[in-house]
Amino acid sequence: MRAMILAAGRGKRLRPHTDTLPKPLLPVCGKPLIEYHLEALATAGFREIVINRGHLGDRLPEALGDGARWGVTIHWSVEPPEALETGGGLHQALPLLGNGPFLAVNGDIWTDYPFARLRAVKCDYAHLVMIPNPPHNPRGDFRLSGGRLHADGEPRLTYSGIAVYHPRLFEACTPGRFSVVPLLLNAMRDRIVTGERYDGAWSDVGTPERLAAVEALAAG
Repeated sequence: MRAMILAAGRGKRLRPHTDTLPKPLLPVCGKPLIEYHLEALATAGFREIVINRGHLGDRLPEALGDGARWGVTIHWSVEPPEALETGGGLHQALPLLGNGPFLAVNGDIWTDYPFARLRAVKCDYAHLVMIPNPPHNPRGDFRLSGGRLHADGEPRLTYSGIAVYHPRLFEACTPGRFSVVPLLLNAMRDRIVTGERYDGAWSDVGTPERLAAVEALAAG
C-alpha cells in the first residue's frame, strides 16, 4: 500500500506564517509538521509516499529531499499555486498511487494515530478515521454506525483527515479542482463508506491558536 500526504493548501488563516512557508513545513517543537507524518508512515511500513505541492511548493522538496532520511521514496505531484482541493489533488496523483487502496492523510494535522492499522483495512471505496468533535467543529461531519458512515443522523463525529481510498471512488471524475466530499456523500448513500473511531491525540493546524495547541501536544 502506498500513502499520500496532502500538502498543497494555501493556509490563509495562518498568515503571515504561510507567506514564506507552506503550511506542512511550519515547525512544531523545532521540527516541520510534515516530518511527523513521514516518520510515522515509515514506522508503519510505508515505503512509497506521494506528496502534492502547490503554494510555495518548491520549498517542500528542498526541505525533504527524496525521502531517504526516513527510508522512504517520495514522489511529487505538482499542482498549480491555488491547489486542486482534496478531490482534485487525489485524482491527479492516482497514477503515482497504484491500482489498489492507498492511505491519504492531511498534511496540516498532528496525531499519534497508528497508521499501520490501516494497512489491514478492506477498502472497496473509502474508509475514514473519525474523531470526537473538536471545539471548532462541534456539530461533526458524519454518523458512524455499525462500521459504516452516514451523511445524516446523530450522533456525529468529525473526519480526522486520515483515510484509505480505492481508486474506483474517482472513476467518474475529470481532472480539475474539486472536493472529495461530494464523492463521499454519494458513496455513503450507497452504504459503501466504512469508518472507525479514534480517541487518541489529534489536532489540526488551521489557526495560530491551534498551532500553539499542537506545540503543547507534541511537547507533552
